[in-house]
Amino acid sequence: YAQVRAILWRYIRRNHKAGQLAGRVNQTEWHIDDEMVAFGRKPADHDESAFQGIHARYVLVIIDEACGIPEQLWVAADALTTNVDCRLLAIGNPDSPASHFRRVCTPGSGWHTLSISALDSPNLTGETVPREVALALVGREWVEEKASEWGEDNPLYRSKVLGEFSEDSPNQIVRASDIAACRISPETRRALADLEPVELGVDVGGGGDETVIRERRGVQAGREWRARTDRPEAIAPMVIAAIRETGATAVKVDSIGVGFGVVGELRNAASRGEHAAHIRAVNVGEKASRPGKFANLRAEIWWEIGRGLSERKGWDLSAMDNADATVAQLLEPRWDADPQGRIRVEKKDEVIKRLGRSPDNADALLLAYFSAGRTRVRWL
Repeated sequence: YAQVRAILWRYIRRNHKAGQLAGRVNQTEWHIDDEMVAFGRKPADHDESAFQGIHARYVLVIIDEACGIPEQLWVAADALTTNVDCRLLAIGNPDSPASHFRRVCTPGSGWHTLSISALDSPNLTGETVPREVALALVGREWVEEKASEWGEDNPLYRSKVLGEFSEDSPNQIVRASDIAACRISPETRRALADLEPVELGVDVGGGGDETVIRERRGVQAGREWRARTDRPEAIAPMVIAAIRETGATAVKVDSIGVGFGVVGELRNAASRGEHAAHIRAVNVGEKASRPGKFANLRAEIWWEIGRGLSERKGWDLSAMDNADATVAQLLEPRWDADPQGRIRVEKKDEVIKRLGRSPDNADALLLAYFSAGRTRVRWL
């Protein structure tokens, strides 16, 4: 509803005024005399009846953010446009290959489709437009930045830049169709129980990579803190500040290399009473809790958290900081089977070759949701 009111109807009000059209327009309704001729709504995903009772010769239905609209609401909207003078216009980003929007955009669907790429922007084609229009449109710098940051084969680049739906690769660990559903804001406010525990994941940078701290509150991914440093004495105060700001009860730190020193600094700080969070060292190169299925702990974390929570919509990524960069990194790693038939995630060095950087943001997110007991791994 916020999208409908604050974005779509803002444009409608602006053009109504500029065109000196009849009637009056408020935040989500257009009235001519005593008749309401247009309105904006966000029905509940299951409420097909919200569209019933509208009958006229000329009906225009506009579906905005079409990737997030469930199929039953498409059917209900279509039922309003059954005569020859009615039209249904759907607008959206090609984020989810599993959405109904993807099906109507497929050749042979009977729909007339228009695909608009960032490369079609006048700022990239050289088309002359007024300066105020050019400043409001996507620019060449952003496109080049995302090509470098995400890679041109990344599903997020295909969606956000090329305006194309991407296919889920068979050996992709986290699938674009699953992760897209986790980025749609839930209709209802999260219950307090869903926002606990509060924990942090810390991926420690080395060799010039960023150190990333990620907050999660129960099922909801939250804030992120970043710094380009690999010095434990600099990283530990950052983590302590995040603990105090969030009230986190546990911190999971990638303990390989420099991370081991960070774990030591944080535990020493706890012994001095500087924080009360439990510090857990996580060595992703160690044996998995199910060594018969996973080649190592890294494979288990990526498969059970990254893929598993995405498939089950078990985490809420709708409001997390730095979302696009993090999701682009989640979609990058591939998996295969090792000679023993166990799930194996490709080495980080291979991911870095394709991505051009280490997937620090994704690793910190996975660590934030990771929970290790003494004898086995527990998952949300």
